Amino acid sequence: PAQAAASALPAAQAQLVLTKVQTYYDKTTSFSSDFTQEFFVKSHNVKKQSKGKVTFAKPGKMHWEYSEPKDNRVVSDGQVLRVYEAANKQMFEQNVDKSQYPAALSFLVGGGKLSDTFSFELYDGAAMNFTGGQVLVGSPKVASPAYQKVLFYIDSATSQVRRVLIVDGQGNRNRFDFENPKVNETVPVERFKFVPPPGTSVVRP
Repeated sequence: PAQAAASALPAAQAQLVLTKVQTYYDKTTSFSSDFTQEFFVKSHNVKKQSKGKVTFAKPGKMHWEYSEPKDNRVVSDGQVLRVYEAANKQMFEQNVDKSQYPAALSFLVGGGKLSDTFSFELYDGAAMNFTGGQVLVGSPKVASPAYQKVLFYIDSATSQVRRVLIVDGQGNRNRFDFENPKVNETVPVERFKFVPPPGTSVVRP
């Protein structure tokens, strides 16, 4: 693939971009956006696509509201992560610190420094099919089955992250593209509480 030919930019440049991104999100109290998600299951060679709206707020809160699959939700109040599957009438609950969501997306919710979790290399966006920006490729400092690599696609003009691609230990790829992002709008705290419809079975680990 063409990506293999791309060579990393100097480390000092990577540090500069990383600092700009971290500074931008340190100043961000909330973030909402339309998103599309594409999950590629390597063992079955299957792509699953979904989309909806997402809202993040500090500290640690998020609400993914899916329009496809309709009415699915992923909601965190900062303590408990709730994943609701409308078609199965099931909701999975787990403590946030056990979930794979936070580390890769924690910069959006004020969860520490990206450089604490990942070592980064920087690539020119054009070489990675991402014009108008650059790509930070993060390798976790502590090995995790949830990620082998996390790629952050950065818009050069704003230092906003426009796409996140998570590659796990099995080679599955989970990609999120953020469109029409809005930052620092007031978000009601109720947004991060979710009560599933009656008849939902709740599954806890």
